[in-house]
Amino acid sequence: MSFLSNIFSKSTRTSVAADLSVLKCDVHSHFIPGIDDGAQTMEDSVALIRAFYNLGYKKVITTPHILTDGFKNTPEIILGGLEKVRVALKNENIPMQIEAAAEYYIDFDFERKLDEGNLLSFGKSALGKYLLFEVSYLNPPDNLYHLIFKLQMAGYKPVLAHPERYNFWHTKFEKYEELKEKGVLLQLNINSLTGFYSPMTKKIAEQLIETNMIDFLGSDCHRMEHVNRIKTGAVYEKALHTLIESGKLLNSTL
Repeated sequence: MSFLSNIFSKSTRTSVAADLSVLKCDVHSHFIPGIDDGAQTMEDSVALIRAFYNLGYKKVITTPHILTDGFKNTPEIILGGLEKVRVALKNENIPMQIEAAAEYYIDFDFERKLDEGNLLSFGKSALGKYLLFEVSYLNPPDNLYHLIFKLQMAGYKPVLAHPERYNFWHTKFEKYEELKEKGVLLQLNINSLTGFYSPMTKKIAEQLIETNMIDFLGSDCHRMEHVNRIKTGAVYEKALHTLIESGKLLNSTL
């Protein structure tokens, strides 16, 4: 059996597409043009957002990268780009709500940014504003729990982006449980369920769903290839149906 046949085997597929409109809001994407590795032109941004509107979404919270040694975005850069995207959507008559936060990389300079108190967050829970962050794919930062605590003390509710993609935790599932115990919310990428990243990532994503550990579902969309994978693969995955129908996702509350 081929690789793709294994990924989309009868045991993981359904015959009816999941209704993504139930989510209402996508919480992780890269739609502001030219500031990170996502959309590069305004035409890219408009095409991607139109595609999400056609998938049934009513709102997107786009989250450009912020990392010291890469995409040195600031709230001013991101929010300035957001306004330009809003104008373009209005001109194209695309009735999509769009807001912006950021995907913060936990690097050596993140704590300084936190101490300055000017982080881009989204939504709000009883315990604080949601703050999306990611860590290195090579190893978790030594001060991760310290920073999680500081975020919480500063009025943020930490949301870990795509936990299923961190290979160093694939054989240590208890680490996900520790994060949840410390109050971290978990955001799963839709395309992790298609095998887009790796078979093991797909397996861990399904395990996180089975154990009711996922709080947000996001696209992490950078380009049209990601949209096409959602259309042709993820919408048919049984685990996606299970997650959307669980009633536990917070997307629709935003």
